[in-house]
Amino acid sequence: MTNKEIIARLFRVICPYRTKLLIAMLAMILVAGFTGAQAYLVKDLLDKVFMEKNDFFLKLLPLLVMAIFFLKGVSYYLYTMLLEQVGQSVIRDFRLQIFNHIHQQSLSFFNKTPTGTLMSRIISDVALLQQAVSNALVGVVRDFFQVVILLGVVFYMNWRLAMISFIILPVAAYPIVKFGRLFRRISTTTQEEVAHVSNILHETITGNRIVKAFTKEQYEGNRFANQVSKLFALTMKDAKYRCMQHPFMEFIGGVAIALIIWFGGNEVIKGTATPGTFFAFLTALIAAYEPVKGVTKINSTIQRGLAAATRVFAILDTEPEIRDKENAVVLPPFTKAITFKNLTYRYDNEAAVLVNINLTVASGEALAIVGPSGGGKTTLTNLIPRFLDLKEGSILIDGTDIRDVTLSSLRGQIAMVTQQTILFNDTVYNNIAYGDQTASRQAIHDAARAAHAYDFIQALPHGFDTIIGESGARLSGGERQRISIARAILKNAPILILDEATSALDNESEREVQKALENLMKDRTTFVIAHRLSTIKNASRIVVLKDGVIVEQGTHETLIAQQGEYENLYNMQYK
Repeated sequence: MTNKEIIARLFRVICPYRTKLLIAMLAMILVAGFTGAQAYLVKDLLDKVFMEKNDFFLKLLPLLVMAIFFLKGVSYYLYTMLLEQVGQSVIRDFRLQIFNHIHQQSLSFFNKTPTGTLMSRIISDVALLQQAVSNALVGVVRDFFQVVILLGVVFYMNWRLAMISFIILPVAAYPIVKFGRLFRRISTTTQEEVAHVSNILHETITGNRIVKAFTKEQYEGNRFANQVSKLFALTMKDAKYRCMQHPFMEFIGGVAIALIIWFGGNEVIKGTATPGTFFAFLTALIAAYEPVKGVTKINSTIQRGLAAATRVFAILDTEPEIRDKENAVVLPPFTKAITFKNLTYRYDNEAAVLVNINLTVASGEALAIVGPSGGGKTTLTNLIPRFLDLKEGSILIDGTDIRDVTLSSLRGQIAMVTQQTILFNDTVYNNIAYGDQTASRQAIHDAARAAHAYDFIQALPHGFDTIIGESGARLSGGERQRISIARAILKNAPILILDEATSALDNESEREVQKALENLMKDRTTFVIAHRLSTIKNASRIVVLKDGVIVEQGTHETLIAQQGEYENLYNMQYK
Protein backbone atom coordinates (compact mmCIF):
# COMPACT_ATOMS: atom_id res chain seq x y z
CA MET A 1 0.00 0.00 0.00
CA THR A 2 1.49 3.37 -1.06
CA ASN A 3 1.67 6.45 1.17
CA LYS A 4 -0.86 8.16 -1.11
CA GLU A 5 -3.39 5.32 -0.62
CA ILE A 6 -2.83 5.28 3.15
CA ILE A 7 -3.30 9.05 3.47
CA ALA A 8 -6.43 8.90 1.29
CA ARG A 9 -7.94 6.25 3.58
CA LEU A 10 -6.91 8.16 6.70
CA PHE A 11 -8.58 11.24 5.26
CA ARG A 12 -11.85 9.29 4.93
CA VAL A 13 -11.60 8.34 8.61
CA ILE A 14 -10.88 11.95 9.62
CA CYS A 15 -13.54 13.40 7.28
CA PRO A 16 -16.38 13.38 9.88
CA TYR A 17 -14.27 15.78 11.98
CA ARG A 18 -13.45 18.14 9.11
CA THR A 19 -15.19 21.15 10.74
CA LYS A 20 -13.00 20.88 13.83
CA LEU A 21 -9.93 20.35 11.64
CA LEU A 22 -10.81 23.42 9.57
CA ILE A 23 -11.10 25.56 12.71
CA ALA A 24 -7.81 24.09 13.95
CA MET A 25 -6.17 24.89 10.62
CA LEU A 26 -7.38 28.51 10.77
CA ALA A 27 -5.98 28.73 14.30
CA MET A 28 -2.67 27.33 12.98
CA ILE A 29 -2.55 30.02 10.30
CA LEU A 30 -3.13 32.65 13.00
CA VAL A 31 -0.28 31.18 15.09
CA ALA A 32 1.99 31.27 12.02
CA GLY A 33 0.90 34.85 11.24
CA PHE A 34 1.59 36.01 14.82
CA THR A 35 5.01 34.30 14.70
CA GLY A 36 5.78 36.26 11.51
CA ALA A 37 4.61 39.48 13.20
CA GLN A 38 6.96 38.79 16.13
CA ALA A 39 9.89 38.48 13.75
CA TYR A 40 8.90 41.64 11.87
CA LEU A 41 8.70 43.66 15.13
CA VAL A 42 12.44 43.10 15.64
CA LYS A 43 13.06 45.56 12.75
CA ASP A 44 11.03 48.35 14.40
CA LEU A 45 12.53 47.53 17.81
CA LEU A 46 16.09 48.08 16.53
CA ASP A 47 15.51 50.83 13.97
CA LYS A 48 12.76 52.93 15.61
CA VAL A 49 13.60 52.46 19.30
CA PHE A 50 17.32 51.77 19.60
CA MET A 51 18.60 53.62 16.51
CA GLU A 52 16.07 56.52 16.12
CA LYS A 53 15.09 56.58 19.85
CA ASN A 54 11.42 57.13 18.90
CA ASP A 55 9.34 57.59 22.12
CA PHE A 56 6.01 56.72 20.41
CA PHE A 57 7.26 53.35 19.22
CA LEU A 58 8.74 52.67 22.69
CA LYS A 59 5.21 52.98 24.15
CA LEU A 60 3.47 51.16 21.30
CA LEU A 61 5.73 48.12 20.82
CA PRO A 62 5.29 46.58 24.32
CA LEU A 63 1.49 46.74 23.90
CA LEU A 64 1.74 45.16 20.45
CA VAL A 65 4.04 42.43 21.78
CA MET A 66 1.62 41.58 24.63
CA ALA A 67 -1.38 41.53 22.25
CA ILE A 68 0.44 39.31 19.75
CA PHE A 69 1.60 36.84 22.43
CA PHE A 70 -1.90 36.71 23.97
CA LEU A 71 -3.67 36.08 20.65
CA LYS A 72 -0.99 33.57 19.63
CA GLY A 73 -1.53 31.72 22.93
CA VAL A 74 -5.30 31.60 22.47
CA SER A 75 -4.91 30.34 18.89
CA TYR A 76 -2.35 27.74 20.01
CA TYR A 77 -4.69 26.41 22.74
CA LEU A 78 -7.60 26.26 20.32
CA TYR A 79 -5.87 24.21 17.64
CA THR A 80 -3.99 21.87 20.03
CA MET A 81 -7.19 21.11 21.95
CA LEU A 82 -9.16 20.48 18.77
CA LEU A 83 -6.43 18.25 17.36
CA GLU A 84 -6.27 16.25 20.59
CA GLN A 85 -10.03 15.70 20.40
CA VAL A 86 -9.85 14.63 16.76
CA GLY A 87 -6.89 12.33 17.44
CA GLN A 88 -8.61 10.60 20.36
CA SER A 89 -11.81 10.30 18.31
CA VAL A 90 -9.84 8.60 15.52
CA ILE A 91 -8.37 6.14 18.06
CA ARG A 92 -11.85 5.35 19.38
CA ASP A 93 -13.29 4.90 15.87
CA PHE A 94 -10.45 2.67 14.69
CA ARG A 95 -10.53 0.46 17.79
CA LEU A 96 -14.28 0.00 17.51
CA GLN A 97 -14.01 -0.69 13.79
CA ILE A 98 -11.22 -3.27 14.20
CA PHE A 99 -12.93 -4.93 17.18
CA ASN A 100 -16.24 -5.29 15.33
CA HIS A 101 -14.50 -6.42 12.12
CA ILE A 102 -12.49 -9.09 13.96
CA HIS A 103 -15.63 -10.53 15.51
CA GLN A 104 -17.18 -10.93 12.07
CA GLN A 105 -14.39 -13.31 11.07
CA SER A 106 -14.73 -17.09 10.95
CA LEU A 107 -13.06 -19.57 13.31
CA SER A 108 -10.31 -20.21 10.75
CA PHE A 109 -9.23 -16.55 10.99
CA PHE A 110 -8.65 -16.89 14.74
CA ASN A 111 -6.89 -20.21 14.23
CA LYS A 112 -4.44 -18.54 11.85
CA THR A 113 -3.97 -15.21 13.67
CA PRO A 114 -2.34 -15.17 17.13
CA THR A 115 -4.34 -13.38 19.85
CA GLY A 116 -1.35 -11.23 20.83
CA THR A 117 -1.04 -9.97 17.25
CA LEU A 118 -4.69 -8.87 17.22
CA MET A 119 -4.26 -7.17 20.61
CA SER A 120 -1.16 -5.37 19.31
CA ARG A 121 -3.09 -4.09 16.28
CA ILE A 122 -5.95 -2.70 18.40
CA ILE A 123 -3.82 -1.17 21.17
CA SER A 124 -0.29 -0.42 19.93
CA ASP A 125 -0.77 0.19 16.19
CA VAL A 126 -3.85 2.37 16.63
CA ALA A 127 -1.99 4.48 19.23
CA LEU A 128 0.85 5.03 16.74
CA LEU A 129 -1.72 5.92 14.12
CA GLN A 130 -3.26 8.52 16.45
CA GLN A 131 0.13 10.15 17.04
CA ALA A 132 0.64 10.40 13.29
CA VAL A 133 -2.82 11.91 12.73
CA SER A 134 -3.19 14.34 15.65
CA ASN A 135 0.45 15.31 16.15
CA ALA A 136 2.63 14.58 13.17
CA LEU A 137 0.58 15.03 10.00
CA VAL A 138 -1.19 18.09 11.40
CA GLY A 139 2.13 19.39 12.74
CA VAL A 140 3.46 19.31 9.19
CA VAL A 141 0.48 21.40 8.03
CA ARG A 142 1.06 23.92 10.85
CA ASP A 143 4.79 24.13 10.11
CA PHE A 144 4.08 24.56 6.39
CA PHE A 145 1.96 27.67 7.06
CA GLN A 146 4.60 29.02 9.41
CA VAL A 147 7.39 28.55 6.86
CA VAL A 148 5.32 30.17 4.07
CA ILE A 149 4.41 33.24 6.17
CA LEU A 150 7.92 33.71 7.56
CA LEU A 151 9.48 33.33 4.13
CA GLY A 152 6.99 35.96 2.93
CA VAL A 153 8.27 38.29 5.67
CA VAL A 154 11.85 37.50 4.65
CA PHE A 155 11.25 38.26 0.96
CA TYR A 156 9.40 41.45 1.87
CA MET A 157 12.39 42.73 3.84
CA ASN A 158 15.27 41.69 1.54
CA TRP A 159 14.73 39.48 -1.50
CA ARG A 160 18.46 39.11 -2.21
CA LEU A 161 19.14 37.67 1.23
CA ALA A 162 16.02 35.51 0.93
CA MET A 163 17.45 33.72 -2.11
CA ILE A 164 19.81 31.91 0.29
CA SER A 165 16.78 29.98 1.58
CA PHE A 166 16.38 28.39 -1.86
CA ILE A 167 19.83 26.87 -1.41
CA ILE A 168 19.29 25.72 2.18
CA LEU A 169 15.75 24.27 2.03
CA PRO A 170 16.44 21.63 -0.69
CA VAL A 171 19.58 20.58 1.22
CA ALA A 172 17.52 20.31 4.42
CA ALA A 173 14.85 18.24 2.64
CA TYR A 174 17.30 15.47 1.68
CA PRO A 175 17.92 14.07 5.19
CA ILE A 176 14.17 14.27 5.92
CA VAL A 177 13.44 11.91 3.01
CA LYS A 178 16.45 9.68 3.72
CA PHE A 179 15.72 9.28 7.43
CA GLY A 180 12.01 8.82 6.70
CA ARG A 181 12.66 5.63 4.70
CA LEU A 182 14.82 4.27 7.52
CA PHE A 183 12.16 5.02 10.14
CA ARG A 184 9.47 3.31 8.03
CA ARG A 185 11.48 0.09 7.72
CA ILE A 186 12.47 0.04 11.40
CA SER A 187 8.92 0.76 12.54
CA THR A 188 7.45 -2.09 10.49
CA THR A 189 9.88 -4.58 12.04
CA THR A 190 9.46 -3.08 15.53
CA GLN A 191 5.68 -3.50 15.54
CA GLU A 192 6.01 -7.11 14.43
CA GLU A 193 8.31 -7.69 17.40
CA VAL A 194 5.80 -5.91 19.69
CA ALA A 195 3.16 -8.37 18.42
CA HIS A 196 5.49 -11.29 19.28
CA VAL A 197 5.95 -9.87 22.80
CA SER A 198 2.14 -9.66 23.14
CA ASN A 199 1.82 -13.27 21.95
CA ILE A 200 4.30 -14.57 24.55
CA LEU A 201 2.59 -12.55 27.29
CA HIS A 202 -0.85 -13.86 26.34
CA GLU A 203 0.32 -17.48 26.07
CA THR A 204 2.28 -17.57 29.33
CA ILE A 205 -0.31 -15.66 31.40
CA THR A 206 -3.29 -17.70 30.18
CA GLY A 207 -1.21 -20.89 30.33
CA ASN A 208 0.38 -20.16 33.71
CA ARG A 209 -0.74 -23.52 35.15
CA ILE A 210 1.18 -25.45 32.51
CA VAL A 211 4.22 -23.20 32.94
CA LYS A 212 4.22 -23.97 36.67
CA ALA A 213 3.36 -27.65 36.24
CA PHE A 214 6.37 -28.20 33.98
CA THR A 215 8.57 -25.77 36.00
CA LYS A 216 9.25 -23.73 32.86
CA GLU A 217 9.38 -20.32 34.58
CA GLN A 218 13.08 -19.96 33.74
CA TYR A 219 12.56 -21.15 30.16
CA GLU A 220 9.69 -18.73 29.57
CA GLY A 221 11.67 -15.96 31.27
CA ASN A 222 14.56 -16.56 28.85
CA ARG A 223 12.20 -16.73 25.86
CA PHE A 224 10.58 -13.45 26.88
CA ALA A 225 14.00 -11.86 27.55
CA ASN A 226 15.20 -12.83 24.04
CA GLN A 227 12.10 -11.30 22.48
CA VAL A 228 12.37 -8.11 24.56
CA SER A 229 16.08 -7.88 23.64
CA LYS A 230 15.17 -7.97 19.93
CA LEU A 231 12.64 -5.20 20.53
CA PHE A 232 15.22 -3.23 22.55
CA ALA A 233 17.78 -3.49 19.72
CA LEU A 234 15.26 -2.16 17.18
CA THR A 235 14.16 0.64 19.53
CA MET A 236 17.79 1.71 20.02
CA LYS A 237 18.35 1.63 16.27
CA ASP A 238 15.37 3.95 15.84
CA ALA A 239 16.70 6.17 18.65
CA LYS A 240 20.15 6.30 17.03
CA TYR A 241 18.77 7.69 13.79
CA ARG A 242 16.42 10.08 15.61
CA CYS A 243 19.31 11.43 17.67
CA MET A 244 21.50 11.65 14.58
CA GLN A 245 19.14 13.68 12.40
CA HIS A 246 18.78 16.59 14.85
CA PRO A 247 22.48 17.61 14.97
CA PHE A 248 22.65 17.05 11.22
CA MET A 249 19.85 19.54 10.69
CA GLU A 250 21.45 21.91 13.24
CA PHE A 251 24.66 21.90 11.21
CA ILE A 252 22.78 22.73 7.99
CA GLY A 253 21.07 25.59 9.87
CA GLY A 254 24.46 26.79 11.15
CA VAL A 255 25.81 26.90 7.58
CA ALA A 256 22.76 28.94 6.55
CA ILE A 257 23.21 31.43 9.40
CA ALA A 258 26.92 31.78 8.58
CA LEU A 259 26.09 32.62 4.95
CA ILE A 260 23.43 35.16 6.03
CA ILE A 261 25.80 36.84 8.49
CA TRP A 262 28.47 37.11 5.81
CA PHE A 263 26.13 38.29 3.05
CA GLY A 264 23.86 40.43 5.27
CA GLY A 265 26.80 41.96 7.11
CA ASN A 266 28.15 43.19 3.77
CA GLU A 267 24.76 44.73 2.97
CA VAL A 268 24.75 46.62 6.31
CA ILE A 269 28.38 47.79 5.87
CA LYS A 270 27.60 49.03 2.34
CA GLY A 271 24.51 50.82 3.69
CA THR A 272 22.03 48.97 1.48
CA ALA A 273 20.31 47.49 4.60
CA THR A 274 19.70 48.76 8.13
CA PRO A 275 20.77 46.76 11.22
CA GLY A 276 17.06 46.40 12.11
CA THR A 277 16.29 44.89 8.70
CA PHE A 278 19.23 42.50 9.02
CA PHE A 279 18.34 41.25 12.52
CA ALA A 280 14.63 41.03 11.72
CA PHE A 281 15.56 39.04 8.61
CA LEU A 282 17.84 36.76 10.64
CA THR A 283 15.14 36.27 13.29
CA ALA A 284 12.51 35.43 10.64
CA LEU A 285 14.77 32.98 8.83
CA ILE A 286 15.75 31.21 12.07
CA ALA A 287 12.06 31.04 12.99
CA ALA A 288 11.28 29.64 9.53
CA TYR A 289 14.01 27.02 9.86
CA GLU A 290 12.65 25.78 13.19
CA PRO A 291 9.55 24.17 11.57
CA VAL A 292 11.83 22.56 8.98
CA LYS A 293 13.83 21.01 11.83
CA GLY A 294 10.52 20.15 13.48
CA VAL A 295 9.59 18.05 10.46
CA THR A 296 12.69 15.92 11.08
CA LYS A 297 11.64 15.42 14.71
CA ILE A 298 8.14 14.26 13.79
CA ASN A 299 9.32 12.40 10.69
CA SER A 300 9.87 9.20 12.66
CA THR A 301 6.39 9.58 14.20
CA ILE A 302 4.82 9.98 10.75
CA GLN A 303 6.64 6.94 9.38
CA ARG A 304 5.71 4.81 12.40
CA GLY A 305 2.10 5.94 11.96
CA LEU A 306 2.06 5.11 8.24
CA ALA A 307 3.58 1.68 8.93
CA ALA A 308 0.95 1.11 11.65
CA ALA A 309 -1.79 2.21 9.25
CA THR A 310 -0.63 -0.42 6.75
CA ARG A 311 -1.05 -3.16 9.37
CA VAL A 312 -4.38 -1.80 10.64
CA PHE A 313 -5.81 -1.59 7.11
CA ALA A 314 -4.53 -5.12 6.39
CA ILE A 315 -6.79 -6.38 9.21
CA LEU A 316 -9.72 -4.24 8.07
CA ASP A 317 -9.25 -5.45 4.47
CA THR A 318 -9.53 -9.09 5.54
CA GLU A 319 -12.96 -10.04 4.28
CA PRO A 320 -14.97 -12.36 6.55
CA GLU A 321 -15.12 -15.82 5.02
CA ILE A 322 -18.63 -16.32 6.41
CA ARG A 323 -21.24 -13.60 6.04
CA ASP A 324 -24.90 -13.13 5.19
CA LYS A 325 -25.57 -13.65 1.50
CA GLU A 326 -27.46 -10.98 -0.37
CA ASN A 327 -31.21 -11.19 0.31
CA ALA A 328 -30.68 -13.61 3.23
CA VAL A 329 -33.93 -14.28 5.10
CA VAL A 330 -34.68 -14.69 8.80
CA LEU A 331 -34.84 -18.36 9.80
CA PRO A 332 -38.36 -19.23 11.08
CA PRO A 333 -38.59 -20.97 14.48
CA PHE A 334 -37.31 -24.56 14.15
CA THR A 335 -40.08 -27.19 14.37
CA LYS A 336 -39.44 -30.25 12.15
CA ALA A 337 -35.99 -31.58 11.26
CA ILE A 338 -32.33 -30.80 10.51
CA THR A 339 -31.05 -32.55 7.38
CA PHE A 340 -27.45 -33.09 6.29
CA LYS A 341 -27.44 -33.77 2.56
CA ASN A 342 -24.37 -35.09 0.66
CA LEU A 343 -22.14 -33.10 3.02
CA THR A 344 -18.38 -33.20 2.43
CA TYR A 345 -15.95 -30.85 4.17
CA ARG A 346 -12.22 -30.26 3.93
CA TYR A 347 -9.92 -27.65 5.53
CA ASP A 348 -8.22 -25.61 2.79
CA ASN A 349 -6.78 -28.12 0.31
CA GLU A 350 -6.33 -30.97 2.78
CA ALA A 351 -7.99 -34.37 2.70
CA ALA A 352 -11.72 -34.39 3.44
CA VAL A 353 -12.60 -34.40 7.17
CA LEU A 354 -16.23 -35.34 6.45
CA VAL A 355 -17.26 -37.46 3.48
CA ASN A 356 -20.77 -37.65 1.98
CA ILE A 357 -22.70 -37.24 5.23
CA ASN A 358 -26.44 -37.89 4.87
CA LEU A 359 -28.39 -37.59 8.10
CA THR A 360 -31.79 -36.40 9.31
CA VAL A 361 -32.32 -35.34 12.94
CA ALA A 362 -35.93 -34.89 13.95
CA SER A 363 -37.11 -32.12 16.26
CA GLY A 364 -36.75 -33.21 19.89
CA GLU A 365 -34.28 -35.99 19.07
CA ALA A 366 -31.05 -36.42 21.07
CA LEU A 367 -28.35 -37.47 18.59
CA ALA A 368 -25.04 -38.67 20.06
CA ILE A 369 -21.95 -38.49 17.86
CA VAL A 370 -19.05 -40.76 18.83
CA GLY A 371 -15.89 -42.07 17.23
CA PRO A 372 -12.10 -41.94 17.34
CA SER A 373 -10.31 -38.60 17.69
CA GLY A 374 -9.97 -36.77 14.38
CA GLY A 375 -13.04 -38.45 12.97
CA GLY A 376 -14.83 -35.15 12.24
CA LYS A 377 -17.27 -34.97 15.19
CA THR A 378 -16.55 -31.34 16.20
CA THR A 379 -16.31 -30.26 12.56
CA LEU A 380 -19.80 -31.62 11.92
CA THR A 381 -21.33 -29.65 14.79
CA ASN A 382 -19.34 -26.49 13.92
CA LEU A 383 -20.99 -26.51 10.49
CA ILE A 384 -24.51 -26.20 11.97
CA PRO A 385 -24.09 -22.60 13.33
CA ARG A 386 -21.80 -21.81 10.35
CA PHE A 387 -18.64 -21.40 12.42
CA LEU A 388 -17.24 -23.13 9.34
CA ASP A 389 -18.84 -22.75 5.94
CA LEU A 390 -20.00 -25.52 3.63
CA LYS A 391 -18.57 -25.88 0.15
CA GLU A 392 -19.97 -29.31 -0.80
CA GLY A 393 -23.43 -30.49 0.16
CA SER A 394 -25.95 -28.72 2.37
CA ILE A 395 -27.53 -28.48 5.82
CA LEU A 396 -31.26 -27.80 5.87
CA ILE A 397 -33.32 -26.64 8.83
CA ASP A 398 -36.98 -27.32 8.16
CA GLY A 399 -36.07 -27.49 4.48
CA THR A 400 -34.23 -24.11 4.39
CA ASP A 401 -30.52 -24.10 3.52
CA ILE A 402 -28.63 -22.46 6.40
CA ARG A 403 -26.62 -20.42 3.86
CA ASP A 404 -29.84 -18.69 2.77
CA VAL A 405 -30.67 -17.31 6.25
CA THR A 406 -29.07 -14.56 8.33
CA LEU A 407 -26.31 -15.62 10.72
CA SER A 408 -28.01 -13.89 13.65
CA SER A 409 -31.31 -15.71 13.16
CA LEU A 410 -29.51 -19.05 12.69
CA ARG A 411 -27.25 -18.74 15.72
CA GLY A 412 -30.11 -17.28 17.74
CA GLN A 413 -31.74 -20.72 17.64
CA ILE A 414 -28.63 -22.63 18.77
CA ALA A 415 -27.14 -22.97 22.26
CA MET A 416 -23.75 -24.53 22.98
CA VAL A 417 -21.94 -26.08 25.92
CA THR A 418 -18.35 -27.09 25.17
CA GLN A 419 -15.57 -28.94 26.92
CA GLN A 420 -13.57 -25.70 27.15
CA THR A 421 -15.82 -23.55 29.32
CA ILE A 422 -15.67 -19.90 28.26
CA LEU A 423 -16.64 -17.54 31.08
CA PHE A 424 -15.88 -13.85 31.51
CA ASN A 425 -14.14 -11.99 34.33
CA ASP A 426 -17.47 -10.70 35.60
CA THR A 427 -20.17 -11.62 38.12
CA VAL A 428 -21.93 -14.98 38.10
CA TYR A 429 -25.15 -13.10 37.33
CA ASN A 430 -23.74 -11.41 34.22
CA ASN A 431 -22.18 -14.64 32.97
CA ILE A 432 -25.54 -16.43 33.11
CA ALA A 433 -27.36 -13.37 31.73
CA TYR A 434 -25.08 -13.56 28.66
CA GLY A 435 -27.63 -16.10 27.39
CA ASP A 436 -30.39 -13.47 27.41
CA GLN A 437 -29.55 -9.98 28.65
CA THR A 438 -33.23 -9.00 28.70
CA ALA A 439 -34.09 -11.76 31.21
CA SER A 440 -35.39 -10.93 34.67
CA ARG A 441 -33.42 -11.72 37.83
CA GLN A 442 -35.98 -14.44 38.65
CA ALA A 443 -35.43 -16.08 35.24
CA ILE A 444 -31.66 -16.10 35.87
CA HIS A 445 -32.18 -17.69 39.29
CA ASP A 446 -34.47 -20.29 37.72
CA ALA A 447 -31.83 -21.11 35.09
CA ALA A 448 -29.25 -21.54 37.86
CA ARG A 449 -31.58 -23.93 39.70
CA ALA A 450 -32.21 -25.96 36.54
CA ALA A 451 -28.44 -26.18 36.05
CA HIS A 452 -27.96 -27.43 39.65
CA ALA A 453 -25.84 -24.32 40.26
CA TYR A 454 -28.05 -22.28 42.58
CA ASP A 455 -26.80 -23.72 45.89
CA PHE A 456 -23.08 -23.30 45.24
CA ILE A 457 -23.66 -19.81 43.78
CA GLN A 458 -25.48 -18.73 46.96
CA ALA A 459 -22.53 -20.05 49.00
CA LEU A 460 -20.09 -17.75 47.16
CA PRO A 461 -18.91 -14.60 49.06
CA HIS A 462 -21.32 -12.29 47.23
CA GLY A 463 -23.70 -14.85 45.77
CA PHE A 464 -24.74 -14.02 42.19
CA ASP A 465 -22.72 -10.78 42.38
CA THR A 466 -19.40 -12.60 42.96
CA ILE A 467 -16.66 -11.85 40.40
CA ILE A 468 -15.46 -15.27 39.20
CA GLY A 469 -12.08 -14.27 37.71
CA GLU A 470 -10.67 -14.76 34.22
CA SER A 471 -12.31 -17.82 32.58
CA GLY A 472 -14.00 -18.52 35.94
CA ALA A 473 -10.64 -19.24 37.63
CA ARG A 474 -12.19 -18.95 41.14
CA LEU A 475 -14.59 -21.84 40.48
CA SER A 476 -14.08 -25.58 40.11
CA GLY A 477 -14.43 -27.28 36.72
CA GLY A 478 -17.88 -28.63 37.55
CA GLU A 479 -19.07 -25.24 38.83
CA ARG A 480 -17.85 -23.50 35.70
CA GLN A 481 -19.60 -26.02 33.51
CA ARG A 482 -22.90 -25.68 35.40
CA ILE A 483 -22.80 -21.88 34.97
CA SER A 484 -22.28 -22.36 31.22
CA ILE A 485 -25.25 -24.77 31.24
CA ALA A 486 -27.36 -22.17 33.09
CA ARG A 487 -26.38 -19.68 30.40
CA ALA A 488 -27.57 -22.10 27.70
CA ILE A 489 -30.80 -22.84 29.59
CA LEU A 490 -31.53 -19.10 29.81
CA LYS A 491 -31.04 -18.71 26.05
CA ASN A 492 -33.83 -21.29 25.58
CA ALA A 493 -32.77 -22.16 22.02
CA PRO A 494 -34.49 -25.11 20.30
CA ILE A 495 -31.20 -26.59 19.02
CA LEU A 496 -28.49 -27.61 21.47
CA ILE A 497 -24.87 -28.65 20.81
CA LEU A 498 -22.94 -30.39 23.62
CA ASP A 499 -19.28 -30.85 22.68
CA GLU A 500 -17.76 -33.25 25.25
CA ALA A 501 -19.35 -31.17 28.01
CA THR A 502 -18.41 -33.64 30.79
CA SER A 503 -15.14 -35.16 29.55
CA ALA A 504 -12.87 -32.94 31.69
CA LEU A 505 -14.75 -33.56 34.97
CA ASP A 506 -14.30 -35.99 37.83
CA ASN A 507 -17.04 -38.53 38.54
CA GLU A 508 -18.79 -36.50 41.24
CA SER A 509 -18.80 -33.30 39.17
CA GLU A 510 -19.90 -35.29 36.13
CA ARG A 511 -22.97 -36.57 37.99
CA GLU A 512 -24.00 -33.01 38.93
CA VAL A 513 -23.36 -31.71 35.43
CA GLN A 514 -25.18 -34.68 33.87
CA LYS A 515 -28.29 -33.83 35.91
CA ALA A 516 -28.04 -30.23 34.69
CA LEU A 517 -27.63 -31.41 31.10
CA GLU A 518 -30.72 -33.58 31.34
CA ASN A 519 -32.71 -30.49 32.33
CA LEU A 520 -31.12 -28.54 29.48
CA MET A 521 -31.88 -31.24 26.88
CA LYS A 522 -35.61 -31.43 27.65
CA ASP A 523 -37.74 -30.60 24.59
CA ARG A 524 -34.65 -29.65 22.57
CA THR A 525 -33.01 -31.12 19.49
CA THR A 526 -29.59 -32.05 20.83
CA PHE A 527 -26.28 -32.99 19.23
CA VAL A 528 -24.05 -34.64 21.83
CA ILE A 529 -20.36 -35.25 21.15
CA ALA A 530 -19.28 -37.64 23.86
CA HIS A 531 -15.97 -39.20 24.80
CA ARG A 532 -17.44 -41.06 27.78
CA LEU A 533 -19.95 -43.46 26.25
CA SER A 534 -21.73 -43.92 29.59
CA THR A 535 -23.15 -40.40 29.20
CA ILE A 536 -24.99 -41.16 25.95
CA LYS A 537 -26.60 -44.54 26.64
CA ASN A 538 -30.05 -42.93 26.71
CA ALA A 539 -29.59 -40.95 23.48
CA SER A 540 -32.38 -41.33 20.90
CA ARG A 541 -29.78 -42.38 18.36
CA ILE A 542 -26.02 -42.80 18.26
CA VAL A 543 -23.95 -42.05 15.14
CA VAL A 544 -20.41 -43.46 14.85
CA LEU A 545 -18.02 -41.32 12.78
CA LYS A 546 -14.72 -42.78 11.62
CA ASP A 547 -12.38 -41.00 9.20
CA GLY A 548 -15.20 -38.61 8.32
CA VAL A 549 -17.67 -41.34 7.36
CA ILE A 550 -20.79 -42.53 9.22
CA VAL A 551 -19.98 -46.20 9.74
CA GLU A 552 -22.80 -47.09 12.18
CA GLN A 553 -25.94 -45.63 13.69
CA GLY A 554 -28.63 -46.82 16.08
CA THR A 555 -29.39 -47.07 19.80
CA HIS A 556 -26.82 -48.18 22.36
CA GLU A 557 -28.27 -51.69 22.55
CA THR A 558 -28.51 -52.23 18.79
CA LEU A 559 -24.95 -50.98 18.21
CA ILE A 560 -23.55 -53.24 20.94
CA ALA A 561 -25.38 -56.15 19.33
CA GLN A 562 -23.80 -55.36 15.93
CA GLN A 563 -20.32 -55.98 17.43
CA GLY A 564 -18.77 -53.33 15.23
CA GLU A 565 -16.92 -50.04 15.73
CA TYR A 566 -19.15 -48.84 18.59
CA GLU A 567 -18.66 -52.06 20.54
CA ASN A 568 -14.87 -51.72 20.09
CA LEU A 569 -15.01 -48.17 21.50
CA TYR A 570 -17.20 -49.34 24.39
CA ASN A 571 -14.93 -52.28 25.22
CA MET A 572 -11.83 -50.06 25.19
CA GLN A 573 -13.42 -47.89 27.88
CA TYR A 574 -15.11 -50.47 30.09
CA LYS A 575 -13.41 -53.85 29.64
